[in-house]
Amino acid sequence: MTRRPLAIVGPTATGKSALATALAQRHGGVEIISADAMAVYRGMDIGTAKPTAGDRASVRHHLLDVADPAEEFGVARYRQLVDEALGSIDAAHRLPLLVGGTGLYVRAVVDDLRVPGRYPKVAADLAGEPDTAKLHDRLRRLDPAAAVRMEPGNRRRVLRALEVTIGSGRPFSSFGPGLAHYGPTRYVQIGLEIDRGSLDARIEERYDDQIRRGFLAEVLALPQPLSQTAGQALGYRELLAHLRGERSLDEAIDEAKTRTRRFARRQQRWFRRDPRIHWIDAGAPDLVDRAERIWEAESEIEVLAEGSKCDTGGA
Repeated sequence: MTRRPLAIVGPTATGKSALATALAQRHGGVEIISADAMAVYRGMDIGTAKPTAGDRASVRHHLLDVADPAEEFGVARYRQLVDEALGSIDAAHRLPLLVGGTGLYVRAVVDDLRVPGRYPKVAADLAGEPDTAKLHDRLRRLDPAAAVRMEPGNRRRVLRALEVTIGSGRPFSSFGPGLAHYGPTRYVQIGLEIDRGSLDARIEERYDDQIRRGFLAEVLALPQPLSQTAGQALGYRELLAHLRGERSLDEAIDEAKTRTRRFARRQQRWFRRDPRIHWIDAGAPDLVDRAERIWEAESEIEVLAEGSKCDTGGA
C-alpha cells in the first residue's frame, strides 16, 4: 500500500516532534518538514524545542535553521522553501511528514496555499487612511467577495486585501476561497490533544528544563537586533526584556509561561476548526500505534481532488 503524506499538528508541548520522529524511524523512506515559524531561525534551538541532533541524524529534517534571527520570515518565504523540499523528497521517491503548530504554515502545505505578492508602495499609501470602515467600503466596491469574508473592523485583513487587489490588478478573492474552506487534501492529518491542566503542566516543565539547559545563554548569544518576527518568539521576548533590565528572571519566565499557555489555547481553536484532522490523546501509551493505524486506514481512502488553492489573508 502506498502511504499518503502525513501531517502531525496540535498545540505546543504535546509531543508532535517525538511522534513524527518515531513514525519516520519506524518506516524509513520518510523525511520530516517542520511547520514551526520560529524553528526556521538559526541559533534559536533550546527555546523552540528543535529536534535533537540524534533525531536529525536518524531522519532528514527540512525547514530548520534556514534564516538568520535578523531576517523577517513569513509564509511566502516558507512556501518557497517548502516547494524546494517537496521537490527533493519526491525526486528521491520518499514521503513527506509535516509536523508543527504554526497553523498558517500547516495550511500552506496541506492545502497548497499560493501566497499573493507584496506591494509595499500600495500598502504604505493605504496605511495613511486611519478610517478602517472607509477602507472596507473601498474593498467592497473593488472586490465584494473578499469584503464579505472579513469583519469591517479587521484592519490588517482589509489592508492586505486592498493591497493585493490594487497592486496585482486582480481581486483578492480570486486567489482562493479563503482559510474557512477545508477542501480535499492528499495529506492525512493527525492532531494531538490533551486536557488543559496536563498541557499547562507540560508547558511549565518544559520552560524549567529549557532554563536549566541554557536558554538564557542562548538568548544572550543571539545577534541583535532581532527581526520583528524572531523578537516575538515565545520565551525569547521575555528573556530579552530581562537582559535589558526590565524585569527579573522569575518575572520573565512567568510571563513566558503565561503567554505560551494563551498561545496553546489559540492553537487548539485554530486546529479544531479543521474537520479533516483525526484527534488522538497525546498521553496515550500506545500513541505511535494509534497514529499508525489512522495513517494506514486513511491512506486506503482515495482523494478525489487536490486541496483547494487558498489565500492567506495577510501573509
